[in-house]
Amino acid sequence: MSRARPHRAPPARIRSPEAIAHAIERALVSIGEVVGGMGLLGSRILSRVAKLNLDGEELRRNLYRMCFQSMPIVIVTALFTGAIMVVQAAPLVNRLGAHGLLGWAAGFGTLREIAPLLTALMINGRVGANNTAELGTMVVTEQVDALRILAIDPISFLVAPRFVAITVTLIVSTIFADVLALLGASVMGYGLLGVSPTTFYNGLTSGLLGINDVTSGVLKSVLFGVLIGLSSCQFGLGASDGAPGVGRAVNATVVASAAGVFVIDYLVSFTL
Repeated sequence: MSRARPHRAPPARIRSPEAIAHAIERALVSIGEVVGGMGLLGSRILSRVAKLNLDGEELRRNLYRMCFQSMPIVIVTALFTGAIMVVQAAPLVNRLGAHGLLGWAAGFGTLREIAPLLTALMINGRVGANNTAELGTMVVTEQVDALRILAIDPISFLVAPRFVAITVTLIVSTIFADVLALLGASVMGYGLLGVSPTTFYNGLTSGLLGINDVTSGVLKSVLFGVLIGLSSCQFGLGASDGAPGVGRAVNATVVASAAGVFVIDYLVSFTL
């Protein structure tokens, strides 16, 4: 009997430079379309907000859902983030005997980077994805078209209140995260390193931290909120092809917003 030949996978195709250049071109065009669409949508939202032409009840409802109901996950994330920072810094603090600088180190990392960045990623996954799913479902089930038929502006009624609610949510959540992360770091510093809360607070307010360290984190939270609000609304309104299209829109929102958060974080950190 002849022995069967083992199956061999076909060799991977090597893409030509022209094909690679074409793929890069398509990716750049796609990014340009998304950014341009977000810019146009942002201008339309801004015109409604400037004229206070947005639904107040929808704004209150979204503030409750997005901001208030997000507090539990923000609290848990912030407390454990502050504690983890101290756990990671403990060996170096003990080796150098720099217990008095623990408050400054925790405050510098929390106010400028950790709290705004982690809060934005958590809100992006919880609020941004949910907003895209809701708007996308309304689009594919023709509820947005029904609003237009009834002479109701979807931007004023649906989009602008959600955009404002997401931006406010990021700002408020970041401030809460700042306070709670420092609280978690203080408690862990006392339990793990024996640094009293007074020593921790003195290191935090010793003058090593400047106003730029605070305003940098707040500015980042504003820009992150604008980005996530525009991205989730843009992809939600652009959903098509039923439930699979809504799923793709949610995935695109999470990925694009997360990437944009890191880009904005780098630009602001480099500038300030």
